[in-house]
Amino acid sequence: MNLEQKIEAVLFWKGEPMSVEKLVEIFKVSKDEIASAVGELSVRLADRGIVLLAKEGEITLGTNPGISDLIENLQKEEFNKNLSKASLETLSIVLYKNGATRSEIDYIRGVNSSFTLRALSMRGLVEKIVDKKDSRRYIYKPTFETLSFMGIKSPEELPDYDEVNGSVEIIAEELKEEIENEQNEQ
Repeated sequence: MNLEQKIEAVLFWKGEPMSVEKLVEIFKVSKDEIASAVGELSVRLADRGIVLLAKEGEITLGTNPGISDLIENLQKEEFNKNLSKASLETLSIVLYKNGATRSEIDYIRGVNSSFTLRALSMRGLVEKIVDKKDSRRYIYKPTFETLSFMGIKSPEELPDYDEVNGSVEIIAEELKEEIENEQNEQ
């Protein structure tokens, strides 16, 4: 598998923008090699339903602008549906933790939550904020609209907040320990 294909697979799996620097780090190749592969990928995807989007040193996969009317109609249809079980689980974690990284949410749920977080974000239920401790990570937080819709001023007003938040914090700490152990083994 060539570098172009690997980049495409990682961008698809990640489900959010990635910096060129991060791709250099992942693939252990030069910035020029990444730029070349990204350029080839962009050309290859140009006439497809999926395109490569680039902005401020980050790249991601997106839908072709030519299909925007269809996507807009599907989004409207999606917004009018009830939230799925996966969306409710993810939203609950974000609410009770009052902000969580995608890796924390994935760890708690046991599955990749990229598409679920994106759907919640598009509905205006969660917002993605750059982590102040690590600018390479994002924190997903409930929006003011979500809190308002639920009739609460802050997540602390949720039922059994202290108990549930404590459980979520324990799981988040387990994840941090696991990541630290993996980094120490490398």
